[in-house]
Amino acid sequence: MFYKALKYSYIEQKHERYKVLRIFLILLGLFLLYNGITGFIVSTWVLHNDTMQPGQVAGDRYIVVSTALPSMIAEMKNGETAPYKRGSLVLIDTGRVEKKRWYITAADALVRFFTAQRISIIKTNERIYLKRLIGFPGDEINMTDYRIRIRPAGSQFALTEFELSDRPYIPNIPKTPEEWDDSLPLSGNMDTRILGPNEYFIISDDRGSTGDSRTWGPVSAKEIIGKPVFRYWPLNRMGRP
Repeated sequence: MFYKALKYSYIEQKHERYKVLRIFLILLGLFLLYNGITGFIVSTWVLHNDTMQPGQVAGDRYIVVSTALPSMIAEMKNGETAPYKRGSLVLIDTGRVEKKRWYITAADALVRFFTAQRISIIKTNERIYLKRLIGFPGDEINMTDYRIRIRPAGSQFALTEFELSDRPYIPNIPKTPEEWDDSLPLSGNMDTRILGPNEYFIISDDRGSTGDSRTWGPVSAKEIIGKPVFRYWPLNRMGRP
């Protein structure tokens, strides 16, 4: 009886409250740390489609470096908002420009935190895509037989996407019927486009897929949210993507 009464004494109740408060503060700190790391430093991501064949296939899993901090640093230093290289693989969030209610965003962050990013109440997989970045503001871009030629801003000459890329890659070039009209996205041809300020041209490695700047139009720096730096699955293809 003595111990039972002691448990509900003022001192014991105070200790219980402090214990609950400590647990809450620990969880809050872990939550803020988790969101800070995944939002500004590094996270993981799974490719859900085959639009980046042959180099990247559905089921590939990547470690992705967030572009938030590099973009902020570049903007403070020289006004640039996208510290990327031509030919880089990047994650595009086509819903980034959409305004969401703060409580929905907060609830989604909590769900992702307690499920290790396995569950999200916001359908992010339907708007986040892996693409290749090939065009920068001021570039003149055209396409013939699915091959891109680019005249960079300030340059007198147009070169192929491969000559300008900082790293090699091989696109999947489909065969299209000769009678297809050039105006069709799948025809393999595209009239010259001039990218405006803060406009970037992204494209699928599988040129038969039109889910990129050929149909969406250019994307902004704000929509480029990350850069895959390491593929950790499958094991037989582990390494730099």
